[in-house]
Order: sequence, then structure tokens, then C-alpha cells
Amino acid sequence: MFGMILAAGRGKRMMPLTKNTPKPLIKVQGLTLIEHSINALKNAGIVKIVINISYLGEQIRSYLGNGSKFDVNIYYSNEPEGALETAGGIMKALPLLGIKPFVVINSDVLCDYDISNLTLPINSLAHLILIDNPKHNPKGDFSLDGAQLALANKKTYTFSGIGIYHPALFKPYLFEKKLALSKVLKVAITKNQISAEYYTDYWQDIGTPERLELANKQPRLNVK
Repeated sequence: MFGMILAAGRGKRMMPLTKNTPKPLIKVQGLTLIEHSINALKNAGIVKIVINISYLGEQIRSYLGNGSKFDVNIYYSNEPEGALETAGGIMKALPLLGIKPFVVINSDVLCDYDISNLTLPINSLAHLILIDNPKHNPKGDFSLDGAQLALANKKTYTFSGIGIYHPALFKPYLFEKKLALSKVLKVAITKNQISAEYYTDYWQDIGTPERLELANKQPRLNVK
């Protein structure tokens, strides 16, 4: 199975820290964010990893190389300046990811969810991990109807940035370049094609300098 790490964003909310450094190379407790992501995949037995890059992407390529120093194989999907948004980035990387389901994680998320537990249920084109709404996203993203992902209603959850996808999910949109993942998911929800599960343990989005400081103050970061 392939894994993909989303690392093409500009990291505007992390300025000035990202003025000369891409956000995936910012360190949390001694490791760069993207190393935490690589380790999460490697610990799940996923050693073929695609990374999309754009803003200061050559720094990421130079730092990680082909992945041999991390005991993984890294492949790069280059995006134009401004990137392609999440779904657009995944679609551009599909020739590298192949025809089987693949895991995608955000490079700016720390989580101790065991990615080896991620499976794609029958009749699902994606399976997402949901968490309680953090302070910066109080309205949430989606709801749960049993094991099915649902459009946001009274009880909402936030998408963790961790999921497994079948390439067929993106097939109707291959003619588009820049595309948000939320659009793809919302259409698929109406067809009952997306499943999800609720996760309650450690999760932290490193989206701002304040949240970076919070993660560095954790007495023990539950991510290896």
C-alpha cells in the first residue's frame, strides 16, 4: 500500500516561521513535522510514500531525499506555485499512487492513531478519521450516521486529516486541476460512498505558531 503526505501548502498562518522554511520542516520536539508523518506511516508498515511539494518544495526534497535514511521509499509529486488544493494534489499524484486504495495524511497533523488499522469497507470509496471539534473549528466538518459520513447536522466532528481513499473517488474530477477535497467528499456522501470512525485520543493540528508552542509543551508527544 502507498501512503501520501500532503506537504504542498504555503503555511500562511504559520508566518513568519514559514517565510523561509516550508511548514513540513518545522520541528516539534526534535523532529520535523514531516518526519512525524513518515514515522506514522512506517510504523503501520507503509514504506512507499508519495509527498506533494510546492512552496519551498526543494528544501523538502533536499532534506528527505529518496527516503533511504528513514528506511522508506519517497516519491515526489511537484505542483505549481499556489498548489492545487487537497483533492487536486491527490489527483495529480494518482499515477504514482496506483490503482489500489492508499492512505493520505496531512503533514501538519500529529496524532497517535494506529494507521495500520485503516481499512476501506466494502462499498466505500473513502474512510476518514474524525475527532472532537478543536477550538479553531468549533462548527466541525461532518457528522456520523452510524459508520457512514454525513453532512454536518446537530452533532458534528472535525476531519482529522487522516484517511484511506480509493482512486475511483476522484475519477469524476480528473478534468479539474485545482479542487478542494471537501467538494469531492460532499458529493460522495450523498451517494453513501464514505465511511468514517470517531477517534478520541491524541490529535494536534500544527496550524499556527500558538499551536506549535502547545505541541512542544506536551509532556509526552504520543507520536513515534
